[in-house]
Amino acid sequence: MASLPGVRVWLRFYDEAGNLVLLPEEAEKQRADAERQGAYAERQGADAARQVRLNAVSQLLQMGMSIEQVAQILSLTVEEVQLLSN
Repeated sequence: MASLPGVRVWLRFYDEAGNLVLLPEEAEKQRADAERQGAYAERQGADAARQVRLNAVSQLLQMGMSIEQVAQILSLTVEEVQLLSN
């Protein structure tokens, strides 16, 4: 095989299914990226759940329910309902 100046040839391995076998640093980067995406999705889900509860607290209070009733219905503490209603 002829070699060009400044050009290196790297041997890469593939598994039986034809998938590239990652180098350790590539595998670590992929793992870290997946972890970061998972954390982001978890935050998004928590934000969405908080928004749903905030809307429910507001609507139930507007319907004339007491803070205690809203807390019981939504499985929240009275303090949480008070915080969400502000």
